[in-house]
Amino acid sequence: VQLQASGGGLVQAGGSLRLSCASSGSIFSFTRMGWYRQAPGKQREWVATITNGGDTNYADSVKGRFTISSDNARNTVYLQMNSLKPEDTAVYYCYADRGEYGPGLVRSWGQGTLVTVSS
Repeated sequence: VQLQASGGGLVQAGGSLRLSCASSGSIFSFTRMGWYRQAPGKQREWVATITNGGDTNYADSVKGRFTISSDNARNTVYLQMNSLKPEDTAVYYCYADRGEYGPGLVRSWGQGTLVTVSS
């Protein structure tokens, strides 16, 4: 499967962006999809997840500001980012899992999309 992330850009603090992660195949086949981000000089950190049952989870740093959703007809997962802060500046990566956490997990990654939030 191929994942194509898009939607990054430059935005002022307090603004909004919507990231998209389009799958080359049906997202029904995935156990979960989500987003990580990596800021300059920092380790990659988890941002949000949506399961194939529609359950969502968020990192504390984005809770209440970011919303993850999926469109099964478009085979796309979105990350709506509101009230952006300069510390949200990072390259955002989408991922898709097949299987449960553990040795059998198969994870696919999209290429990153850069989000820059100016103060």
